[in-house]
Amino acid sequence: MTLAVSALLFGLWAYLIGSIPTGYIVVKVFAGQDIRKIGSGSTGATNVKRVMGKKWFFAVMLLDAIKGAFPVIFAVFTVAKFGIKDPYGVCAVISAIMVILGHSKSIFLNFQGGKSVASGVGTILALSWQVGLAIAVIWGIVTYFTRYVSVGSITALALSPIIMFFTGKPAAYTLYCLLGAVYIIYLHRENIQRLLKGEENKVR
Repeated sequence: MTLAVSALLFGLWAYLIGSIPTGYIVVKVFAGQDIRKIGSGSTGATNVKRVMGKKWFFAVMLLDAIKGAFPVIFAVFTVAKFGIKDPYGVCAVISAIMVILGHSKSIFLNFQGGKSVASGVGTILALSWQVGLAIAVIWGIVTYFTRYVSVGSITALALSPIIMFFTGKPAAYTLYCLLGAVYIIYLHRENIQRLLKGEENKVR
């Protein structure tokens, strides 16, 4: 199987996995509500917290991170298992891109979704657990001190390509982090506007 065909198949698989609307399912099953009609309308963990509290916030965040990591790990394992020639990690990077695209534009929710922060961190963890852990720690520290999840998310993702670059990982991984950061920050554009107006909701 050629690299192009492999990347296409991994990408489609990753998009479908990313499209599984974790937050939507949790709120629908356990609270009987449509998360898209509550708060920001996002299906992500922060909006789930508004409905179901802190415990479910962390549960959905963990599930989304696993959802982000799984297709990337699967791609890396399969490439190695079947000897697919992929010296630059193209299959893993395509999988990472498509899983966050699926999370934010789910085919199961008429192309609605979340802001892909947790799933994005999951993909980075799968590419490099050291970089992913560093990003998670940065997110936690910034969120704790600013009390804004959006500020923690934007800061952590903005730093991800820099950290990936200085850890000596493949250039494709750094490029992915850069593109992912730009995309996820773009998804936070309304949060940025609310921050500038002093209207953004705080964690506590």
